[in-house]
Amino acid sequence: MLLGVDYYPEQWDSARMEADMDLIREMGGSAIRIAEFAWHRMEPSEGRYDFSFFDRVIAKAKEKGLKVILGTPTAAIPAWLARARPEILSQFENGRPRAFGGRHVCCYNSPWLYAYSEKIIRAMVGHYKNEPQVAAWQIDNEIGHEDSDLCWCPRCQEAFRRFLRDKFGGDIARLNNVYGTAFWSQEYNGFEEIPLPAPTITTHNPALRLDWERFRSQSLCAFLDFQARLIRDLDPKAVIIHDFPGGGLDKSVDYAQAAKCLDVAAYNNYPVWGGQKRPLPPHEIAFGLDHIRGLKRRNFWITEAIMGAQGHDVTGYLPRPGQAKLWSWQAMAHGCESLLYFRFRGAVKGAEQFCYGVLDADNRKGRKFYEVQSFFREAPRYARALEAPIHSGVAIVYDYDSLASFRIQRQSLLLDCPGEMKKLYKAFYGVNVSVDVIPAEADLSGYQIVLLPQLTVVKPEFLARAERFVREGGTLVLTCRTGVKDPDNNLFFGEVLPAGYAGLAGVTVAETESLQDANAFPIVGEGAFAGTDGYGGVLRDMLEVQDAEVLYRYGDFFYRDFAAVTRKRQGRGTVYYLGCSLDEGTTARLMEAIPSPEGVEIVTRGGADQRIRMLMNHNAFETEALGVKLPPYGCVIETL
Repeated sequence: MLLGVDYYPEQWDSARMEADMDLIREMGGSAIRIAEFAWHRMEPSEGRYDFSFFDRVIAKAKEKGLKVILGTPTAAIPAWLARARPEILSQFENGRPRAFGGRHVCCYNSPWLYAYSEKIIRAMVGHYKNEPQVAAWQIDNEIGHEDSDLCWCPRCQEAFRRFLRDKFGGDIARLNNVYGTAFWSQEYNGFEEIPLPAPTITTHNPALRLDWERFRSQSLCAFLDFQARLIRDLDPKAVIIHDFPGGGLDKSVDYAQAAKCLDVAAYNNYPVWGGQKRPLPPHEIAFGLDHIRGLKRRNFWITEAIMGAQGHDVTGYLPRPGQAKLWSWQAMAHGCESLLYFRFRGAVKGAEQFCYGVLDADNRKGRKFYEVQSFFREAPRYARALEAPIHSGVAIVYDYDSLASFRIQRQSLLLDCPGEMKKLYKAFYGVNVSVDVIPAEADLSGYQIVLLPQLTVVKPEFLARAERFVREGGTLVLTCRTGVKDPDNNLFFGEVLPAGYAGLAGVTVAETESLQDANAFPIVGEGAFAGTDGYGGVLRDMLEVQDAEVLYRYGDFFYRDFAAVTRKRQGRGTVYYLGCSLDEGTTARLMEAIPSPEGVEIVTRGGADQRIRMLMNHNAFETEALGVKLPPYGCVIETL
């Protein structure tokens, strides 16, 4: 278990280094993360490498007993490189280059980015590969963050055309047929005529736009894979990580694909950011943690946990005393096995002056220092339990192509696919049932319940696995707008919806409605759910029942003959179809939830060596659970 801080010694007078590391050790830290944005310090001019500064940092870390996570600095190029190769910069949709001065400003299809990145990585790894103090290499930083997943430059246009040429075997007629380019006279005579889907009047072809999303993801994943392969070639013993930012299900990069080249997935956990009045709800924080754990189906690291208020230009909510520590325990409860706080000391210069650290600019030990210290002293006692794998019986499955399809054609202004996932997740979180959040390519065996929210793109291979899961006794939950699109983002002709899933669910969709209201209509319970009426909205499928049981019907006059929620028994398995976005209470009832104390999260971790129960109070007031009094934002850990 590594516990520590993100440390940027290049931003401070070197004379502070010894005192800084003494303070990190006094806190109980065992690791520092360095160098991720220090390209110029290591290569002040082209081809002139100077590692003497970080040699001193690592030597001092070794003296103080601190392990090092060493970052490749490719997320922030030096000014000399931007001046020498201005074409390395990515471009906005209007063709204007992004200016040097921020981070993540390079085009991921630039040969110069690859060439210069390879040089600095070769030099770094060659210099440090035999350094035992280096515990891991972090490649790049927060892939796809802050719209860096998108670039509209000429290099991307040519690379996109190559991507399509490869996909369609050089056959432009085949592309025209698949895309349906007869619409709006879009037929192409050659791949060189294909545009980027930059802003136009109305909108671009949905099939083109889905391939653009796939291309963007491939571009970013290829860059991470290039770095991982290069480091392993130079140092086969290296442990390789990457620090994923939050919001991954909304980005044009498939985190699950990006994580394949890593030994460990890492996460930068920000429950609150600049401008937010309050933190994310506890279940949404937990969902983000479980998403990262699901990338590789194993425990992960947190490389940036917050302790102070955060924000670049607008500062956010200050975590209340004990609250940031509680978030650290929550991370451990959901599979984090090493944690570093961002950052050791708040900056006095640069863009992150209001990203407060463990220490503030006054450089005094205060409440946050002692809160970190208490966590660092307590966490190692439970290391064996916290490093054990998590085995969940429930999985929420996401599909990158389906998420992209809804980004392209949202259908309802209120549709938020990750939000719908979190609503389903909350029903299990509320009764302290562990949930894995996994990509569609993951193995479904071993789960009792699998939820497929908004799985709109039909993929035959996944459909076969879902059918097998049900045959083997699993419970499958489908939602509205399942099975609407083929893998090229086109509608099905001559096939009833949900395409491929109709027989499995025992329903067909007569009509569909998009609504711009979360509670647009009543739903009426039947049978065991009689008297538990609720509301639905956002989108709805009018369900005609074939051989399923009706649990809810639509309660508005014109559509009361249609089912809203159904259930079909399939041998030992069961399939639910949720025909609309349901209110939280109805969702919880359908998941057969029995609420625990509001705001209290209870997680059991560990195995034969050590087993613990973690009781976490996310409330600003004292409460009780399982006979244990929990202080505001407190965590009580019991050994079982």
